[in-house]
Amino acid sequence: MERHVECLTRHQVRAGNRVTMAFRHGATVPVGTTRLPLQRTAPSRMLAPASERVAFAAEASAALGNLCAGSSRRSVDLVHLHGDHIEAAWLGPVCRRLGVPLFLTVHAALADRHQWLARHAFRYVKAFIALGSATAADLVARGVDGERILTMSSGLELSAMPSPADAPARERGLIVSVGALNPMKNHGLLIEAFHELARIRPGLRLVIAGEGPERDRLSRLAAAGPGVDLVGPLHQQEVYDLVRRADVFALASRRLSGKGEGVPTAALEALALGTPVVVSSDATLHPVVTVREAYRIFPSGSKADLVHVLRTVLDDEAGRTRMSELGARTAAELDWPRVAQRVEEWYRVAPARRRPLA
Repeated sequence: MERHVECLTRHQVRAGNRVTMAFRHGATVPVGTTRLPLQRTAPSRMLAPASERVAFAAEASAALGNLCAGSSRRSVDLVHLHGDHIEAAWLGPVCRRLGVPLFLTVHAALADRHQWLARHAFRYVKAFIALGSATAADLVARGVDGERILTMSSGLELSAMPSPADAPARERGLIVSVGALNPMKNHGLLIEAFHELARIRPGLRLVIAGEGPERDRLSRLAAAGPGVDLVGPLHQQEVYDLVRRADVFALASRRLSGKGEGVPTAALEALALGTPVVVSSDATLHPVVTVREAYRIFPSGSKADLVHVLRTVLDDEAGRTRMSELGARTAAELDWPRVAQRVEEWYRVAPARRRPLA
């Protein structure tokens, strides 16, 4: 999310917009932006022990009210929030009182809990951006009019990425996955599938880049056989180099009650690097990647199906070449300047679709 906000903001500034940012984590403020100063308030002090996220929303709401006070009020054209109902429940009423439209980007599938709060909070949002069809479906299930939702993905910094590697430059039998080592990413299923596949296809390698709370458990699973390497967190260019030389990029993410994928940027980057992509049905690239033959899907949670799809892709050199060509061509449409332009256009056309609060 931090990377998405940083890239979007950078392109909005280049387009001539004035952007003021407030955020909980990270310290990167793109050149040309200002930072909204946050201060602890009585509500945020009370809320912080239970949830720093809610405390942030309270502080951002207070700071927004101060920013829009008096003669400076006209200077704020809209507020673009990245989060979900938790932040919207605080910022929504403030934006309504100030007469400032609130846009909300939801980056991933929504948690099952607090649906009543989500229905209430989302009524304050003028329009939504959903990263992926599953996220859009969750919003609709919570009472959001589908006409108020723009479904898209995060952008890709194609100018900073190397070109796709030729087939001879790829490491035969190398499978790569990139993502935090947490239960939602479901790397354990990928490791188990790899061990099963490696027994009938010796010489394969699985490299997983990322860090997280499941490292110890995944290390034990990896030790059940040869070929698995948990390399930890890598710099972005190191990730590109790793994915670029792989035969297959695989992502086994699953939907949990409290968390789910949006459109996984790592998989989109793999497409841009020309690497054949295999994802679970809970990490589908729909509707962003419209060319269905550009990647392969297996039913989420099914080890047998994952083994079958990986084996099929690894055994089909012509198919991998076709996937590589289609993936790179599709990813070219996701360059950040184009994605930022879609957001800007949504700012302009979405207000006409607003359904008023009851």
